[in-house]
Amino acid sequence: MACGLRDPMAWPKSLAMSLRPILLHPDPRLKKVCTAIEAITPEIRALADDMLHTMYDAPGVGLAAPQVGVLKRLFVMDCVKEEGAAPRPMVLINPEITWVSDDTAAYEEGCLSIPEQYAEVTRPERVRMRWTDLDGEAQEEEFTGLWATCAQHELDHLNGKLFIDHLGPIKRQLITRRMVKLKRERAREG
Repeated sequence: MACGLRDPMAWPKSLAMSLRPILLHPDPRLKKVCTAIEAITPEIRALADDMLHTMYDAPGVGLAAPQVGVLKRLFVMDCVKEEGAAPRPMVLINPEITWVSDDTAAYEEGCLSIPEQYAEVTRPERVRMRWTDLDGEAQEEEFTGLWATCAQHELDHLNGKLFIDHLGPIKRQLITRRMVKLKRERAREG
């Protein structure tokens, strides 16, 4: 399993992990460029564990640190969708794309910070990404399909970009208006 993490489904409830609140668009923190992580500290490890726990609980396939209000270059993802397949939680610290394919693919994307809103986004079909893992080791992998889309989507978050920024202005404004309304409704409820 990636990053030395145990199967998240087997994590004991007593572990000090916690769910973190996910910021909803529009929030100015989601539009900020994140800073590099200089050292793998216990706080960074706890953040990664909390983010994986939050992502699985949401449920989602990816979550970037700015989505939980931490403006650091870290995201988590697990795009294993097959029934009965072992999870593959990944923690990517200071990720960067080193290569993209000329071929593109369109996927209907959603985002935990923009719940219940989806739109087709075209991105490179394959990407090679380099990052540091929780052990401080350099990693590099080529991603395809949903993994490639997710990696690019989450890297966008670290650069202050949302999937709706890939859409035309009318569609982007429509989704933003829906999100403002949702945030108002949630504020009234609780």
